[in-house]
Amino acid sequence: MTDVKTIKAGESLESITLPPVSRIDLIKYAGASGDFNPIHTIDEEATAAGLPGIIAHGMWTMGNLTKLFTPYLEDGLVTDYQIRFRGMVFLDDVVTLHATVKDRDEKTITFEIGASKQNGDTALKGEAFTNYTALKKNNQQPVQT
Repeated sequence: MTDVKTIKAGESLESITLPPVSRIDLIKYAGASGDFNPIHTIDEEATAAGLPGIIAHGMWTMGNLTKLFTPYLEDGLVTDYQIRFRGMVFLDDVVTLHATVKDRDEKTITFEIGASKQNGDTALKGEAFTNYTALKKNNQQPVQT
């Protein structure tokens, strides 16, 4: 397990590979987010919009990135994101999330973050800014989720 107390620029957190994207994942996300655009849940609507099939909400992919940090940081202390969406995520895609330290100072660690699909295509990339002082209080050991 990575120790964020001593992690240096160029070092990475452990990647997380999500299960294949399912329709139920996207229906649940639509309900939680209020984004009921049917291109995310109904095949016919997605194809009518010129898409090859249902696409995951971009924010579903981005929201999953927090899973990289929650074992190490208290909730809510990813202080900022800067993201660019690079490609669509479809049903049954397997998404891998990754974060590498770009820079750090006494209070903040800046991570280069990204999500890639099973074929190597990039779904999104960007940066996340975390508050180093928000390390878990239990000897900096990650909480099992």
